[in-house]
Amino acid sequence: MTLFQDAIKVISFDADGTLATPEFADAIWHREIPRLYAQKNKMSFKEAKRHVLAEYQKVGEHRVEWYDAKYWFQRFGLGDLQPVFNSLSYKISYYPEVEEVLSSLSQRCQLIIASNSPHYYLDLLLAAIRGYFSRIFSSVSDYNEIKKEAFFLRLCREMKIKPQQMVHVGDHFEFDFIVPKQAGITAFFLDRRKERDEGVADLKEFAARLGLS
Repeated sequence: MTLFQDAIKVISFDADGTLATPEFADAIWHREIPRLYAQKNKMSFKEAKRHVLAEYQKVGEHRVEWYDAKYWFQRFGLGDLQPVFNSLSYKISYYPEVEEVLSSLSQRCQLIIASNSPHYYLDLLLAAIRGYFSRIFSSVSDYNEIKKEAFFLRLCREMKIKPQQMVHVGDHFEFDFIVPKQAGITAFFLDRRKERDEGVADLKEFAARLGLS
C-alpha cells in the first residue's frame, strides 16, 4: 500500500537546499554581505567575512533574524537589499530532478512550500516553479517563528487537513524531519550528501518512496 492509498492530500517542500541549489543563498550570505561590509568599513574581504559569520552565529538558526537578509542589511548598514537580490538572480537554479518530480506529484495532490525563508526571498527563488504550488508558507513572514511543531500544525489547519494527510520533505534534519514528525506528519530527510541512514538521496527517491517509481 502506498502513501497515496493512505489518503495523503498535501506534500510540503522546503525550498533552499531541497528544490534550489545553494548558489544563490551562498552568494548572498557568504559573498555579497561580507563584500559590502568590507567596502563600507574599509577592511579586507577575509576580515569582513570572518566578522559577518561570527555575527550570524551569535544570532543562530533558532531565531527568525537568522533567515532575514533585510535584518542583516539593516544591522550592518548595507543599504537597499533589492538591487543586490536582483543582480544575483542569475545564480538561482534547481536540482536536476526537481521539475520532473514536481510535475508528476502535482497531478496527484496539492503541493505547498514550508520554509523558514521570508516571502520576499521565496518570491524570487521560486519564480520559475511557482506554478506547481497551491500555497507558499514562510514561517518567518507569516507567523514570525521558525519551523517548529506549532508551525506545521498551523499549515495543516490552513490546508484543512489532518497531520496524517501531509508529507513533508526537506534538507534540514531538525526542521524538516524531526519537527514535522513531532507534529504527526510523515517526513523525509533529503540527504543529498548521504550522511545519515534515515535520508533519501534526491527527490526521485522521495517520489519512489511515495509509490511513484
